[in-house]
Amino acid sequence: MSLASLGSLGSRLRGWFTGRRVVIGIPYLWLLVFFLLPFLILAKISVSEMETVQFKDLVTYRDGLLQLSIKLGNYVFITQDELYWRTYLASLKYAAATTLLCLGIGYPFAYFMARAKATVQPALLMLVMLPFWTSFLLRVYSWKALLSEHGWVADLLIATGADQLLAAAGLITAPGKLMNTPFSLVLGMVYTYLPFMVLPLYGNLAKMDLRLLEAAADLGATPWVTFWKITVPLSKAGIIAGSMLVFIPCVGEFVIPELLGGPETMMIGRTMWDEFFSNNDWPMASAVAVVMILLIIVPLAIFNKYQAEAQEAQR
Repeated sequence: MSLASLGSLGSRLRGWFTGRRVVIGIPYLWLLVFFLLPFLILAKISVSEMETVQFKDLVTYRDGLLQLSIKLGNYVFITQDELYWRTYLASLKYAAATTLLCLGIGYPFAYFMARAKATVQPALLMLVMLPFWTSFLLRVYSWKALLSEHGWVADLLIATGADQLLAAAGLITAPGKLMNTPFSLVLGMVYTYLPFMVLPLYGNLAKMDLRLLEAAADLGATPWVTFWKITVPLSKAGIIAGSMLVFIPCVGEFVIPELLGGPETMMIGRTMWDEFFSNNDWPMASAVAVVMILLIIVPLAIFNKYQAEAQEAQR
């Protein structure tokens, strides 16, 4: 290739790599490296035949014959085994309950932060961020001490009779026994993931145009009608972002169910751990992970598609 051709090629490449394209390309590169490639590796392992210490190649060429070997037995087994479906449903149930509780607690807190004085907002924001300064594992372990026998949270719930209500609702097996129950599991997940709900809501509510609220009040709307008809719809993006940030990691959570949920609480994270490290069945564990990702990603993608179309229609 001549020097003139090389110079022309360099000019074209410099013209293509503009600052705008580089900035737009960074999120796609992030998704490619940290989501698509790991997902494809998982998908490959899930349909591979496992030998003693390694996986068989999916494509082999021997004696002039090209063979493609894809094992679908793991996916068939997942659809037929009731244990896996119960585990998936339990994960979705606990993740949905955690998301709703985080939204119910986080929305008033984020609203209060957004409407607080500008001098107070940094302190409130620091209070939300403060738990992140401590190890995640230590924070979860601390709940074991607080909810165990003679822990002050457990003593408080027992003294106020709240444990009787929790037992009547089926959240704990018996009054006074708070650890290793659905209650301790959901409490630990709400505590851990609440900041992920508050921060996007605060960011959305803080930049809301308050003149709309004043206009509604001038037109005679009550505070509740103003909140329901204006504030909630305008904060829908924050609600969706916070819900996704809480729901998605909760579905695959492993540490909190292991420490606070007890041996009888089966979630998909623990099932994957057992398949990977106890049974050493990596193809089966990968198939479980692929199904879990699809159960989360496909509905979210469909929802985002229809939401984008609805927003486009409103313009």
